[in-house]
Formats: sequence, C-alpha cells, structure tokens
Amino acid sequence: MATQLTSADFIHNPAHWQSYYWVYIFAGCIGFATTIAEPSLLAVAIKANQVSGGFIKVKALRITVAIGVAIGIALGSFRIVIGWPLHYFIISGYVLVLIQTYFSPKSIIALAYDSGGVTTSIVTVPIIAALGLGLSSAIEGRNPLIDGFGLIAFASLFPIISVLAYVKIIHFLNHDKPNP
Repeated sequence: MATQLTSADFIHNPAHWQSYYWVYIFAGCIGFATTIAEPSLLAVAIKANQVSGGFIKVKALRITVAIGVAIGIALGSFRIVIGWPLHYFIISGYVLVLIQTYFSPKSIIALAYDSGGVTTSIVTVPIIAALGLGLSSAIEGRNPLIDGFGLIAFASLFPIISVLAYVKIIHFLNHDKPNP
C-alpha cells in the first residue's frame, strides 16, 4: 500500500510533503482501525468503566485512544516523509505528556499511560511496523532501518496525550454544570 500511495498517480510533486496527504489519511485510518480492533484495549476500557463507576465510558475511551493512535501514526508518517529525526518528535511529545500529567487528575494518570501500552499489542504492532517499513522503503532517500521504525513509539505516545486531554475536557464540562 505504501508503494501504491507514493506512486506518481498519487504524488505529483515528491519534493513537497503536502503531496503525500493520501499517505497521512491512510496512516491515520490504519491507526484508528487497528486500535478499535485491539482486544486488550476493550478489556482495559471495560475495567476502567467499572472502576470509575461509569465516569469513563467504554466506547468513548476506545475512540479517544484510537484517535490518539490515528494522529500519532499520521504524524509518524509525516516524519518519515520529511526525514526529520525521530527523537525531535518523541521528546516533544513526552514534554507535552509531562505537562498534561502535572495538570491532570491523579486518579486518571495510570489509565492514560496504560492506554498507550495496550495499543501496542497483537493487532496494531505488525500492521503499523509494516506501514513504517513499507513507507520508508517507497520514499526515495529514506532508509528502512533508520526511518522505518518508530511508528510504534507514536502509537504508544499519542494515546496518552489523547486520554489525558479527554479526561480534562470531561472534567471541565462536568465541573461547570450547575448543581440543582
């Protein structure tokens, strides 16, 4: 798929990162779909719902994590296309996670961090790794050994960011409701 999406039929100007929008869309869709299909995420979401007394909804948590993975994989594909080093993105992402962690309710931090871990299981890892290796092989000037790996790090990092953001938004919305 990466070879087809980077062919001249889709990419009219390989020198510009904007020309690869089909790659980013495809990567995001693959990230979302594999995460929704991840059985370990379903188990964690059900348990989080039970432990939180229904505050954390199963479907909402699964979708939030899947959106995080989709954004992460799309951003990771962007990184492969432009050829920037992986550590710039990962360090920036973890700085954001640390800031979010500081301002998040302490009861949700472990779940957010675990949400990043459960996305790297039997469904997601083989497909995302194949996408990274295929994409780096298909783009001229990229080395699969250097550029092809790292998408799994994005798939682990961005769910943490999305779950912490989701909980802050839910907390904000529920906190501002007037008491009867």
